Amino acid sequence: MPAKGKHRRPKSNSITRGFVAAGTGGAAIALPLLGATGAHAAAPAAPQQAVTAAVTAVEAAPAAAAPQKTAPRTYTVVAGDYLSKIAKNKNVKGGWQKLYKDNRQVIGEDPSLILPGMKLTLGAKSSAAPAKAAPAERKADDSRSESRASRSAAKAEAPAQAAPKTSGSGFTAPVDAGVTTPYRASGSSWSSGYHTGVDFSASSGTTVKAVGPGIVVSAGWSGAYGNEVVIQHTDGTYSQYAHLSSLSVSSGQSVSGGQQIGLSGSTGNSTGPHLHFEIRTSPNYGSDIDPLAYLRQHGVSI
Repeated sequence: MPAKGKHRRPKSNSITRGFVAAGTGGAAIALPLLGATGAHAAAPAAPQQAVTAAVTAVEAAPAAAAPQKTAPRTYTVVAGDYLSKIAKNKNVKGGWQKLYKDNRQVIGEDPSLILPGMKLTLGAKSSAAPAKAAPAERKADDSRSESRASRSAAKAEAPAQAAPKTSGSGFTAPVDAGVTTPYRASGSSWSSGYHTGVDFSASSGTTVKAVGPGIVVSAGWSGAYGNEVVIQHTDGTYSQYAHLSSLSVSSGQSVSGGQQIGLSGSTGNSTGPHLHFEIRTSPNYGSDIDPLAYLRQHGVSI
């Protein structure tokens, strides 16, 4: 018979031990899982370092790959040049407008008035100071060979009228070429309804001469006439030379008959290189008289 009042030790429940074991096993298993989670959390650090290195390399690349700038080219204007001709021959991107914009400091306000000796920068903005035109005597020497070739070409294309020579009175024809459009030819091309002068067949760069002694009253741009020279002669008449490619004289200058005043061209309202020549009783438009008759009165055979 069991003793009364004796405390008996309870038996361990196998299920409880199983939970403890399971719990212990769970703890053991949890530790590796926690470790794995930590490993996954640390892994992004490596890609972040790679991205930072890539960005640094991209930022540094443009400086290393930047192309080297080439020095701009320069061109010296010669007799018979005009901006569109230079731009085409030298392959200037943007045409004569870009050439003028880059060299406006040298050329000045008039893009159609460029003078031999000017140095133009091709493809870049010029920093040069405005150039002075060469003296008329130097221009005459530089254009002598070109004018010879131009005269030969003009004579071959001209009508039967022969080129005159300087008369004993000191008067001469403005160019050594024949007439292509006569005085008073009618047509809608002229604002007055007729041709106020005569046109001489003169290729670009042909020497243009003062027909007689006088004073230059204007030399420069004149709208539809392009680059022109107007001379007042001793008899009170005025001679006009239009569409010139370059000028050799300036306003106020005294000239003699046969002196070079510029080179023929096609500036202004012109369909091609030629010389438009007028004689007027005043410097104003509409006061024209027959230019060939005037020259003949002064001994010029034309």
